[in-house]
Amino acid sequence: MASALHNRLKRLEEVAVYNSVEYESTVIGFVSPVTLQLTRSYALLNGKWEPTAKEPTAYFAECLEPLFLRPKRFNILIGGRGSGKSLGKGGHGAIMMHDQGKNLMCIREFQASIQDSVHALLSDEIKRLELDGVDVTDKTIRFTHNSSMARFMGLSRNPESVKSAFGFLDWWVEEAQFLSAKSLRVLTPTARKKPKKGLPGQLKEVGGDEVDLTSVSMTFCANPASSEDPFSQRFIVPFKDEIDANGIYEDDMHLIIRMNWSDNPWFGESGLEDERQFDKKNLPRTTYDWIWEGGFNDEIENALIKAEWFDACIDAHDKLGFKPYGIVKVTHDPSDLGNDPKAVCVRKGNVITNITQRNDIDVNEGSDWALGIAINEGSDQYEWDVGGMGVTLKRDVNNALGDKRVGVYQFNGASGVDRPDSVYEPSGAQNIQKEKKNKEVCKNLRAQCYLSLRDRVYRTYLAVEKNIFCDPSLLISFSSECENLTGLRSELCRLPIKPSTIFEMYTKKEMREKFKVRSPNLADAVMMSERLHVKMIEEEIDINALHAMSSRSW
Repeated sequence: MASALHNRLKRLEEVAVYNSVEYESTVIGFVSPVTLQLTRSYALLNGKWEPTAKEPTAYFAECLEPLFLRPKRFNILIGGRGSGKSLGKGGHGAIMMHDQGKNLMCIREFQASIQDSVHALLSDEIKRLELDGVDVTDKTIRFTHNSSMARFMGLSRNPESVKSAFGFLDWWVEEAQFLSAKSLRVLTPTARKKPKKGLPGQLKEVGGDEVDLTSVSMTFCANPASSEDPFSQRFIVPFKDEIDANGIYEDDMHLIIRMNWSDNPWFGESGLEDERQFDKKNLPRTTYDWIWEGGFNDEIENALIKAEWFDACIDAHDKLGFKPYGIVKVTHDPSDLGNDPKAVCVRKGNVITNITQRNDIDVNEGSDWALGIAINEGSDQYEWDVGGMGVTLKRDVNNALGDKRVGVYQFNGASGVDRPDSVYEPSGAQNIQKEKKNKEVCKNLRAQCYLSLRDRVYRTYLAVEKNIFCDPSLLISFSSECENLTGLRSELCRLPIKPSTIFEMYTKKEMREKFKVRSPNLADAVMMSERLHVKMIEEEIDINALHAMSSRSW
């Protein structure tokens, strides 16, 4: 017992000497990718990073500041090539070991040997940051002054083996996009504090020598692959709208930071800029976005709309000089299955002024939400999909809009095409050589509206990028102010066209089963806005209203 007490006192004395005399905190500084100047510096004070006027000894990209100042249980760094994600976490992990004595568990899905791990990267970062007191061997990295260490492990052969890493406070999961569902299930609950004893609220560390500085923190670095991968489904898809809008998502458990080449202040010195420019010019836009911008690798052969077509349509009304004037139409795609998102599109003339969705409300609340938007926008027309659960909403719609001058329409995508005997006017996007009628070109109403949308997007692409003149009434523009513009782009550029002699889209069920594509609610809402309604029954014609409508731009 005396020996144990002596060792305990000796350990406390060593820690005190280390903290008060020999040890000086790393000073971290954050650099703006725009000005390339230092923005803020921090040093450790009582275990927390506090602002300091000292000159930094380690520099990081500005977007990584939250990783140091307010780390969460799950910290996600996602982005494309040249972003500095791995180097950023390597530096962060090394400093946590050196300054705070945290053991670092380094994980990846596939690791046949230590050469496949981040051992070399971490060792190089420690040298670059000039952190002293390190002992590097072929398989381990350890700081001698506080005995903190880094351990390296692969999961694919035996995911259960990660349970032996119980008690590590800092975790680094590299190339997290490759994690299997099983690895992810086993990994996340394993990262927790060492066992303690005592009553709740009065716990003590077992053994007594460990100083618990903070909670366990896991950092996942990834260039996302498919949106359907287990990692994407767990850590990106549920928060994607806010990530796309702000570049960051944060709650009590998650910190998700999007990092791309444009967020890396040192990218200009990386030697990658010529390669990036070459890829941007020569690769399909979806491939470029995946490699360099951290987009999902969801490219589908024979997709409805190419990414470069869509991008040309963003603010095309400003680029080409036509205005968002004309019929105001609001379309609503209700829930398809249970908590499936509900989407609303607002279209003014040929400009999509807003596209948005919600998944926090049921089908009836979703209808109320959509109708509220229609009323607030002063819409001339309101249309909703009556397939699936939408068929139950007729009474709600009539009650909300019955006393207003709004044309109300139901959309049934499986029904026959509108104006079946009218001649289809091709844009060149679809390989149709001979003159055909609408009923000869499209399988059903849904296919007709999607083909119409495809034609508009392609014509707009030609007008914006190729300077080919086109009647503005045949174009379309997606306002950059749309709430879910990125989500709409993702959906439209992933919609597969059926290989058929007639233009046909896969059903939602077929897309889920064959392509793992979720219900395209945003795309469907925009597609429905393509449907043009003109009352042709004689007794319903208002000549003045019809004349005014004919002067509006579609």
